Amino acid sequence: MPVRLAEAAILKLRKMYRALHAEVSRCIVRVPDLARTEFDMKGHGMSTLTLVHVVLSLIGIFSGVVVVFGLLSSKRLDGWTALFLITTVLTSVTGFLFPIHHLTPGLVVGVISLVMLAVAILARYALHLAGAWRKTYVVTAVIALYLNVFVLIAQAFMKVPALKAMAPTQSEPPFLVTQLVAMALFIVLAIFAAIKFRNDSAVAA
Repeated sequence: MPVRLAEAAILKLRKMYRALHAEVSRCIVRVPDLARTEFDMKGHGMSTLTLVHVVLSLIGIFSGVVVVFGLLSSKRLDGWTALFLITTVLTSVTGFLFPIHHLTPGLVVGVISLVMLAVAILARYALHLAGAWRKTYVVTAVIALYLNVFVLIAQAFMKVPALKAMAPTQSEPPFLVTQLVAMALFIVLAIFAAIKFRNDSAVAA
């Protein structure tokens, strides 16, 4: 009797194992299809995200150039400034929405940009450019614009075939010289903008 009970229990366990094995096999077959579908959806989503990110970046750069030239002529350009700050913040924020697998230079630039923008917004709207905050605003705003241009140059050398051929690893002289020239230009712009921009005599536009 005990032997028969043991045999019956073993048979039941075998049936349960086979049923479980069959169910697991069906699930494994479905996983690639599900993963492929999810990948396709993400692929389309990332395409839209990339477009939004690029458009925001270009608007931020264009409006930032207008703002910097305004600073050089001691004009506050309130509307352009708001557009520049908002789009540049959104550029950095949307950059963090892409899949992140490890720390990249782009992420570091995004964090630094957000810090600069936070200080610029604080100086401009909360502290009203009082005292030393005037120069702080100018410098941080110019740095935020420079970081956008820095990324634009890197992307251009990565995506444009003619530029990529000149610097395939972005360690070649054409890429490095371009970035150094851009950095030098923005250092000069920051210095002159800090000297020229006067909050008490600035013209709102």
